[in-house]
Amino acid sequence: AGRCAVRAPDRPGAGSREQPLLVKFGIDRLCAEPALRAALRGRRVALLAHPASVDADLTHSLDALGRLGDIDLSAAFGPQHGLRGDKQDNMVESPDYNDPRLGIPVFSLYGEVRRPTDAMFDTFDVLLVDLQDLGCRIYTFITTLRYVLEAAARRGKSVWVLDRPNPIGRPVEGLSLRPGWESFVGAGEMPMRHGLTLGEMGHWFIRRLGLDVDYRVVEMTGWQPESAPGCGWPLGERSWINPSPNAPNLAMARCYPGTVMLEGTTLSEGRGTTRPLELFGAPGLDIGALVAEMRRLAPAWLAGCRLRPCWFEPTFHKHEGLLCAGLQTHVDDGSYDHVAFRPWRLQALAFKALRNLQPGYDLWRNFPYEYENDRLAIDLINGSELLRTWVDDRAALPGDLDTLARVDELAWSEQRASVLLYR
Repeated sequence: AGRCAVRAPDRPGAGSREQPLLVKFGIDRLCAEPALRAALRGRRVALLAHPASVDADLTHSLDALGRLGDIDLSAAFGPQHGLRGDKQDNMVESPDYNDPRLGIPVFSLYGEVRRPTDAMFDTFDVLLVDLQDLGCRIYTFITTLRYVLEAAARRGKSVWVLDRPNPIGRPVEGLSLRPGWESFVGAGEMPMRHGLTLGEMGHWFIRRLGLDVDYRVVEMTGWQPESAPGCGWPLGERSWINPSPNAPNLAMARCYPGTVMLEGTTLSEGRGTTRPLELFGAPGLDIGALVAEMRRLAPAWLAGCRLRPCWFEPTFHKHEGLLCAGLQTHVDDGSYDHVAFRPWRLQALAFKALRNLQPGYDLWRNFPYEYENDRLAIDLINGSELLRTWVDDRAALPGDLDTLARVDELAWSEQRASVLLYR
């Protein structure tokens, strides 16, 4: 009970490209179906992509489109971390350059600008967006999608999303971003775990912002977000390519709606280790006492996963070169329960337990976060001060946070229903 439905393999040799794909991504369909490309003829086409933008044969989408012969590629765009992937950490910018193979300009949307300029938009008529998202509000690719949709509406340009799976599926979790808290890590009033694909998110932005834009989604075929073992990701059929440097696998994606909050704390999120954003820790923590307090406070919030005390020494980033006592969340074996696992609550509970055990612990990291200097990172990440104030209020109980979150989760689930493309 609670697990996503199992879809058994129905063909031998699963994973071989000699076999038909069960799930076709938008890029696969656009390349394979000339009829889909008919509307692009005679129009200048640009591509917004990143390292995970590959087709079923692991060819980068820019190269796959470039070899078709009937698409006039005139420009390309890279989001945070770059088109081909070259920047490790946040707030490390990428420059503009010319693609050496295609001879077209590649514009950075995480360099001198975050929003595309008029000069950039002069280079194309249709923008294809092929970005692998992680299904989490703070992941900046959905913010970049919002920005290009707003610019396209002003400039009369077309935007097509070549859709890809939401690798963590349909569950919804977390407090919704409050009005006035929009930022580059908060594109709209949605909970941390939104349960939409990028194509569906585009429809929501257009409706929410009242945009008049020529928008199209090249939909996937065969995507079943409730099917195990991937529960959103076509596990065993498609390779995982890091959409950002510290997103190395599906386990990280499942944990990320909770562990991303660690970026706003003094605790290490595992950057500088081989398991970033699946674990956390710091020198001197009593992990046994921490887990015991978590279980005392809200045992149901630990469901759907296994927790393992561990030790690690980051080679860079927070606590570099120091031995950290930590806790790793395991979501990659038979104990994983897709519905019961609630990573945002789990990580919030860890903060609350630490605050109870060590009231004076210097938990909240005060530093410029995504170029914001006047608001704490933990608040930007959560889209309000509510999470932090709940942690710091010694009288606040897990039920108090749960009540707030459930209202937001229900409202979002009802709101997103009209934009779902895969049912």
